[in-house]
Amino acid sequence: MVDEHTLRVLEKRLGRRHAKARLGIEKDHEAQVFGQGINFFHIENLPLSHALIRAVLIVTGLYWRGLDNAGKVDLRENRIALPRLPRAFDGFTILQLSDLHVEMSEAAMERTADLLGNLRYDLCVLTGDYRAKTWGPYEAAMSGMRRLRGVLRGEVYGVLGNHDTILMVPSLEAMDVRMLLNESVVIERGGERIHLAGIDDAHFYRMDNLEKAAADIPHDAFSILITHTPEIYKQAAHADFDLLLSGHTHGGQICLPGGIPITLDSVLPRRMGAGAWRYHDMVGYTSVGAGSSVVPVRFNCPPEITLHRLEARP
Repeated sequence: MVDEHTLRVLEKRLGRRHAKARLGIEKDHEAQVFGQGINFFHIENLPLSHALIRAVLIVTGLYWRGLDNAGKVDLRENRIALPRLPRAFDGFTILQLSDLHVEMSEAAMERTADLLGNLRYDLCVLTGDYRAKTWGPYEAAMSGMRRLRGVLRGEVYGVLGNHDTILMVPSLEAMDVRMLLNESVVIERGGERIHLAGIDDAHFYRMDNLEKAAADIPHDAFSILITHTPEIYKQAAHADFDLLLSGHTHGGQICLPGGIPITLDSVLPRRMGAGAWRYHDMVGYTSVGAGSSVVPVRFNCPPEITLHRLEARP
């Protein structure tokens, strides 16, 4: 049950229709395993599968190795050549944190905080999935996010993922994380500007509205879209976004040797499941995430935080 104060805050922040629609869809489809969303089956909403996977890994002796792997977060650097990037933004660096699942991923969060200590970047984006479960209490996730926000510097923008409730928005924004829910902001540097847009969850709750997010962006302006899932890549490219930053897939999380994912829990080409890719004129990057989901293990798919350095050249 949503208390009246929280409802008023959300209606003021998002508009009455968006707030009520998002809350209603959450209530209707909470923990739904089949149907709803882009793909048909949602393993993250089936607790029995979590217990089964964990049991199999323990019996085979792999669980503790996977648990250790999940805490070894890498810092990855990604240089992106963008011919339409304004010259003042040459060298502009974006820190991306994705799929934190903070209360399930304690060792990974400690490692992430250590990595963040000496990093230099101009902007930070959070591409969703702050909570481990997809329903229920979220206070532990918000407590973990407050600790992490304490080591982040400067402006931080975020979007919601399929594990996140809209009820998290007031808490996140109280931490000075500006949530972009089908909205955009202008980033200025050296007398020039770029546009940063973000959409609400497109994978499960399907509350994304790309047209609304891009409404204030001139058609010839340089623009970046942050989204939890890369599955809206076609729409984003045809809406003239130059760069898309996303997560959600975990790169498979449990992969075969060579980093071959067993599943990406997504409807998209496998080449877009992790790392850098391109679709038409739009450049994309899918983070494998810093945390773990369903079971707190990783195999052949190290977790990451990412520094994207933008370069104003072909």
